[in-house]
Amino acid sequence: MAWFRKPKTRLQAADRRDLPGELWEKCPNCNDILYTQKLKENWNVCPSCAFHLRLSADGYVSLLIDEGTFTEFDADLRSADPLGFVDLKAYRDRLIAAERKSTHGDAVLTGDGELDAVPVSIGVMDFSFIGGSMGSVVGEKLARAGLRALEGRKPLIIISQSGGARMMEGIFSLMQMAKTSAVLAQLHEEGLPYVSILTDPTTGGVTASYAMLGDINVAEPNALIGFAGPRVIEQTIKQELPEGFQRSEFLLEFGMLDDIIDRRKMKPYVSRMLRHMMGLPASEAARAWEAA
Repeated sequence: MAWFRKPKTRLQAADRRDLPGELWEKCPNCNDILYTQKLKENWNVCPSCAFHLRLSADGYVSLLIDEGTFTEFDADLRSADPLGFVDLKAYRDRLIAAERKSTHGDAVLTGDGELDAVPVSIGVMDFSFIGGSMGSVVGEKLARAGLRALEGRKPLIIISQSGGARMMEGIFSLMQMAKTSAVLAQLHEEGLPYVSILTDPTTGGVTASYAMLGDINVAEPNALIGFAGPRVIEQTIKQELPEGFQRSEFLLEFGMLDDIIDRRKMKPYVSRMLRHMMGLPASEAARAWEAA
């Protein structure tokens, strides 16, 4: 039987050892093996099937904000541990590990910049930081971003990517739903646009507050969006859920979203929406992006 086995040569083994571990990535949808650099250049969208892999908070800033115009705010804010919470490990230890992993101080990156020459305030959730969960710092940073938008008379954009409220902070986390919603109400009263972009996943208290309160609620394709998870709902109502339940396409069909946009076309889409709502002419760059 050894005749039918292909021996492993020393050269092949060396080649495998020398191959960088992060050089290739497998698409979870079509299983194609993708060159990581090409995937990154395509904004983490599979070139074979257009499946949207997760994009980092910094990646969304690069995607939407004009180069050289972004200024980060409140980077020094850190979560406290008001409950002295401990499960499998202490909450304080989780915060330290999460900051090392994500390089951000908490689960949202906020700042000001320009989107196609339109000044905006922006907040981007960071899923790598404890699942993008919403704690006190997340709510505070987003509220401050909204207040900067109010002060500067400019639009607010929030990109949601979160598992929901952070249980380690208990009621302090849930209070952020009211805090952020109150600031968004002020924006609405002043006639300043708020664009909410929902990505995979957007769930829990984030969905129940600022994620669904946009003047425009737009999602990426096939994003999981909901409050409770599908398994929890099925166990509660004792019924099988319809196919595609809680995915972007399902929500669009039933009127909970305004649109679903491919990530690669998100910037010209948001530019067109903002300029329309603010009474500004469409830019040449947006026209060129849409034509392409």
